Amino acid sequence: MINKLVSEIKKKNAPVVVGLDPMLNYVPEFIQKKAFDEFGETLEGAAEAIWQFNKGIVDATYDLIPAVKPQIAMYEQFGIPGMTAFKKTVDYCKEKGLVVIGDIKRGDIGSTSAAYAVGHLGKVKIGSKSYAGFDEDFATVNPYLGSDGIKPFIDVCKEENKGIFVLVKTSNPSSGEFQDQKIDGKPLYELVGEKVAQWGEECMGDEYSNVGCVVGATYPEMGKVLRKIMPKTYILVPGYGAQGGTAKDLAPYFNEDGLGAIVNSSRGIIAAYKQDKYSKFGDENYADASRQAVIDMINDINSIF
Repeated sequence: MINKLVSEIKKKNAPVVVGLDPMLNYVPEFIQKKAFDEFGETLEGAAEAIWQFNKGIVDATYDLIPAVKPQIAMYEQFGIPGMTAFKKTVDYCKEKGLVVIGDIKRGDIGSTSAAYAVGHLGKVKIGSKSYAGFDEDFATVNPYLGSDGIKPFIDVCKEENKGIFVLVKTSNPSSGEFQDQKIDGKPLYELVGEKVAQWGEECMGDEYSNVGCVVGATYPEMGKVLRKIMPKTYILVPGYGAQGGTAKDLAPYFNEDGLGAIVNSSRGIIAAYKQDKYSKFGDENYADASRQAVIDMINDINSIF
């Protein structure tokens, strides 16, 4: 799957991923009203609103971007209807040829980890048949339970030609409480990076591994070190835009050929119409605002090469 992601990044000259993380207050009033008129102010109504919101953004941007990253919590908050909207979003994005990174941040061990891996990336056996559950292309995984939590995902990735992005250094301000603590003189995130590189050797694509990592855009100096530790690891970079990361901060995450990293923006894209810069589009044309925000992001990131 990493081969497809790299191919799409090259083809579209766009090392970006759009985070489909829809809060209900991001959804324009006219979409909410239509959904509530049909389903009421219910979980079903909210789920319909975020699904239609997502569909509009995907329709407006799929020709520009290689990948999307739906964050599952934004759907789980609406219960079973929300999870149905998540699945509809995943399927629709794949129909449009996009690589789907399920931002699920799972981290458990043994049969539990295996069940998460099967549910999101693999196939579950039911009698004589097998079914794909959510069927994303990649999933984000928390490594802090050790190899017991990662190996089941790698096994499924090998079977299904799928991939994972392992949390190494996250963009949130308190990440250093644990991730920066030193062990034998090295910060913990470096040790995790070394482990990610080892795991990645088991699951290689042509140029890069199907085992990627997550390193926040807000820590470029750490990104520079981690890029050297994990030369064959694709880096998913959150924290651009709304969280303060800039294009200038991103250079260390990429290799000299302009590959090796893909940068996420969520609310900076999907709620672009709420920003002064894109307010001229208005609520009705929210998706056009998102399209322009994607174009601006691609140009901004490509300016560093």
